[in-house]
Amino acid sequence: MKQKFTAAAVQMVSGTDVSANLDAAARLVAEAAQQGASLVVLPEYFCLMGEQDSDKVAHREAFGAGPIQAALAAMARRHGVWLVGGTVPLECPEPDRVFNSTLTYNPQGEVVARYDKIHLFGFTGTGESYCESNTIRPGTEPVKVSTPLADIAFSICYDLRFPELFRGLSPVDVIVLPAAFTATTGEAHWEPLIRSRAIENQCYLIASAQGGTHQNGRQTHGQSMIVDPWGRILAQHAKGEGVVLAEIDPSLIQSVRSRLPALAHRVLP
Repeated sequence: MKQKFTAAAVQMVSGTDVSANLDAAARLVAEAAQQGASLVVLPEYFCLMGEQDSDKVAHREAFGAGPIQAALAAMARRHGVWLVGGTVPLECPEPDRVFNSTLTYNPQGEVVARYDKIHLFGFTGTGESYCESNTIRPGTEPVKVSTPLADIAFSICYDLRFPELFRGLSPVDVIVLPAAFTATTGEAHWEPLIRSRAIENQCYLIASAQGGTHQNGRQTHGQSMIVDPWGRILAQHAKGEGVVLAEIDPSLIQSVRSRLPALAHRVLP
């Protein structure tokens, strides 16, 4: 059985300056590492919340090269942590869109997993409208990876609403969810959806969010949290920058699954 370790969910209020956002991320990753975190998760769009959705296209990088990826590799290497790098705008075959990709680095600063966001957010409400497919090309492949710390499944923000994605990856020890939930949808749905995904997959869920009012005027919900396999919130942070830490205990996963073997009781595919 794997050993206990400390995980951290980083919350940010990213702005329109990539360099400033990378500096903020580096500072918060350092804070998490200093508090004993072995696994650190950054939020979606940690590197840029642009004035316009198309701004991310101007900062897109080829996979394996570019200042954003170099900064993430350096953070992981400097602090000797497993780092889930929020999301990075990566090149896709279309010049006016990107893949919104989570890259995971080992303590040597090497990429061990890439997940391209599959479900793209669309919402129209009072005074706000979002259509990620205008600037993002959806991914097609669910991803999980086995690490010395845990077996980890990847998801990004709007993916949270599609339980079949997570069920297809189960069993895993940890689900990570970099996110930038809007204030409107987050207030209504963020916590119940996170707890549901943890409960039904009997695993930990680490949700790292954007949380506050951004330079572009967008308001994000925040409430980064770590939830255990019984659905209990172990730690959370409401608004603004912050680091949320909790212990990941493999024996609790085993206990929950042995006492309530719901995963083994599944009948439908």
